Amino acid sequence: MTPFDRRVTPARPDLAARHLQGRVEAARFVDGVVREVRDASAPLRREPAPDAPLDTEALRGERVTVYETNQEGWCWAQLERDGYVGWLPVDALAEPGPVATHAVSVLRTLAFPGPSITLPPVAAYSLGCRLAVTRTEGPLAATPSGWVPARHLAPLDAHAVDFVAVAERFLGVPYVWGGKTSLGIDCSGLVQVALQACGAASPRDSDMQERALGEAVAADVAGLRRGDLVFWKGHVAVVRDADTFVHATAFHMMVAVEPIADVVRRVSGEGGGAIRAVKRLPQPLDSGAPQT
Repeated sequence: MTPFDRRVTPARPDLAARHLQGRVEAARFVDGVVREVRDASAPLRREPAPDAPLDTEALRGERVTVYETNQEGWCWAQLERDGYVGWLPVDALAEPGPVATHAVSVLRTLAFPGPSITLPPVAAYSLGCRLAVTRTEGPLAATPSGWVPARHLAPLDAHAVDFVAVAERFLGVPYVWGGKTSLGIDCSGLVQVALQACGAASPRDSDMQERALGEAVAADVAGLRRGDLVFWKGHVAVVRDADTFVHATAFHMMVAVEPIADVVRRVSGEGGGAIRAVKRLPQPLDSGAPQT
């Protein structure tokens, strides 16, 4: 049978997606059921337990395919946008609602239960959350989950043009392994969210990004350009200019701008080794599906 990456293949020894029958070995194959993330974000964990490692997060409005639900309130599912597979809380999902029309275009916004900002907020949505706007009333847009400032939303086909500038909006956001929201984000999550805001698809983890994104240039710091991605083992940083990176770093436990020379010296000394790759992205960014 064909080897597969468990992170992006809905297959286990006991269960697999029906479309993989004949390609992977499993005790049984099932059709999935499409659901939608109804919470502001949903943790996707490696095991069905609240203290299991966080692999990534799914944002409001994202569609997922559920292949199994257990009695403890977890479902084994695959995310639609990047194909990641893992365990999500059942309560964070719902049957698909109206098709999303807009995405949150600011770092974070609030939803109110009615068309007034004097009401107590009912939700907080991060950059990239998808919502279905039904109408606007004054400065607020009505969605099935509340009223959101219209200025904080953009039509799904209206993309940012500078993914580095998008990444810079996260400066000071805490570092969280597996995170991809304004409450916490990791290095590859920052790259993925910033690229998606520009309409470009990106895989989730740094090793996937190293393989799939851009074209390889010399794996050193000479001649770096704004927007280049620099990869070490287990880490990716975004070139901001000739002298600095912006990245989510566990060293500072937040998204930070740092001198390139300092990061190269520190990451290499922490066991990251030499720079593995420098990838240069096309301009304009490619909005096609990532290769995994």
